[in-house]
Amino acid sequence: MHSETWPSVGILRQSDESTVVYNFGPPIVTSRRGVGPQRYGTTWNTKETPAEIHDLLDTSKSISCRFLAPSEMRFSALCLSAALFASAATAQQQSCDAGATVDTTCLAQKLDFVAPRLVLHGKVLSDDDDDSGDHPKTIMDNVTGCCSTDVIGQIPQMDTSLTYQVLEDAKQAWNGGSGVWPQMSLSERIQAIQRFLNELSKQREAIVIQTVQTDPEFQTNSFKTIGSTKVFIRRAAIGIILCLGPMNYPLNETYATLIPALLMGNVAIMKIPTIGVEAFVKALPPGAMNFVSGRGRETMPPLMKTGDIDGLAFIGGSQAADDLIRQHPHPHRLKVFLQLEAKNMGIFLPTVFVAKEELSSALDQAVLGALSFNGQRCTALKIFFVPAQQGDKFAAMLAKRVEGLNVGLPWQTWPNEDGSSAPYSSVTPLPNKKRVQYMQDLIQDAVSKGAKIMNQRGGEVVGGPESNLMVPAVLYPVTKDMDLYYEEQFGPVLPIATYDTLDTVWEYGRDGKFGQQVSIFVSQPESMEAAMLIDRFSSVFGKININSQCGRSPDTVPFSGRRSSAMGTMSVKHALQEFSIPTVVSYKDSRINYNLLEDVKMYSSFMESVQTK
Repeated sequence: MHSETWPSVGILRQSDESTVVYNFGPPIVTSRRGVGPQRYGTTWNTKETPAEIHDLLDTSKSISCRFLAPSEMRFSALCLSAALFASAATAQQQSCDAGATVDTTCLAQKLDFVAPRLVLHGKVLSDDDDDSGDHPKTIMDNVTGCCSTDVIGQIPQMDTSLTYQVLEDAKQAWNGGSGVWPQMSLSERIQAIQRFLNELSKQREAIVIQTVQTDPEFQTNSFKTIGSTKVFIRRAAIGIILCLGPMNYPLNETYATLIPALLMGNVAIMKIPTIGVEAFVKALPPGAMNFVSGRGRETMPPLMKTGDIDGLAFIGGSQAADDLIRQHPHPHRLKVFLQLEAKNMGIFLPTVFVAKEELSSALDQAVLGALSFNGQRCTALKIFFVPAQQGDKFAAMLAKRVEGLNVGLPWQTWPNEDGSSAPYSSVTPLPNKKRVQYMQDLIQDAVSKGAKIMNQRGGEVVGGPESNLMVPAVLYPVTKDMDLYYEEQFGPVLPIATYDTLDTVWEYGRDGKFGQQVSIFVSQPESMEAAMLIDRFSSVFGKININSQCGRSPDTVPFSGRRSSAMGTMSVKHALQEFSIPTVVSYKDSRINYNLLEDVKMYSSFMESVQTK
């Protein structure tokens, strides 16, 4: 970790006449153009060029940003709030009104406030709308930015009664399968979803539409002969689907289930984020898409207890999924799609350590697999198994690579020595203090039982007690008596375990409670050992990666898991199948029936040909 050269973020904002320097750190500041002691103070506006900043820093008040070594820092994840208190309110307003270069203080005043919104009866409502008294006033919860205490918006905290109103909208839209949306032809639903995508300016989901338009399972409109019977098979909707996405991938993962569910004719209730609310309302008929906001424990169980939810699309933790499913009065009727936790192994076979280039590539994949998105993804590599005789070497090499990562805020850039484009931070703050504490509990447990933190400052929280920014920790050796050996950390902790024979890793996979993915790092001399692992793991994991990190992509490939990692398969086509049921129209082969059904097809929206463009 480049702790000795923590550079500034957003240090300069320039216009033709002015340069502004911001400081959210201690009374020492820096910029790429110079360093000098500094005090906290009001926003400094100057007509001097950036090259002259160095000479002015010694005497001018500024608000600049400098990240120092952890022992020196007074920085936290909410560091940006310092700018709001750096100068008096009167001075701030005068500066903003005068049209000076916009600093963060003025910016905070000029940012659009995200007003709370509800979707009821097919209309987008703000809390100020009384809608003729059709909905009650709701409690609002303030929303702040990721690194600021400023309120940037509000979100409705629905109670049970308002949640039931949303459910009633969904029930009316479904109407036992006779509502406007489920009775539309597949072509009409495709057009509606295309309108939604155009409104939202998100084109990635278009691949789902292409699958519906081209795959015979969805676009066929002809009868096929089986013996003396003619059959027409097409998939039909399930009913009302409750879609719950994860906090770490709120759009990508939620939409990966939501769009296919809607395309197949289901009515959906989504636990927000409400990105795209207006787009849904514009593109779809009333009640086809519904939103619930507020605490999940207060809004989701009441919905399930009604028994009116026909399907659950849930991406998150297995305990929460189990608790929610149990609320349904008829769980056997509930169509369940789950993507849950994992404890994905990265297994290094002995010969990988012989070839320097292969080992380097494998280590790159290990770091990327363990720490991209801070390790907060189900597909992350969460434990490494290496040969016992290579354990010390591997731990030292992995620790060195982790120390080379930039730890800071998401928008922070780090200058390269060669002058090339500066990269952003590789490791960023965790979402809350609870998650940081869980990481440190796992680290403390492992260390107390003999593991060592192999990298400098591993597990250290940067920026004081209120910060959520934790330096990744490489732990070695991790053994069976440690919590980290079994528990999913879902964060920047890299445990290393050793094995004497491959039976150890096979038994770990076979006996574990998860079964999502595994990565095997191997060179050609051990192709027989790799084949053995593939054969055994084919009944344990949903995906086996060779010489690469775990991951979901490409989206056209099945993404599955076993045991407590998943129920159902995610991919473009599989998601469409998960949220639909094959429905058969059949008749005994005869001239009379043939003519009858040819006429029926002309009038049936269910049997209508899917239009392609």
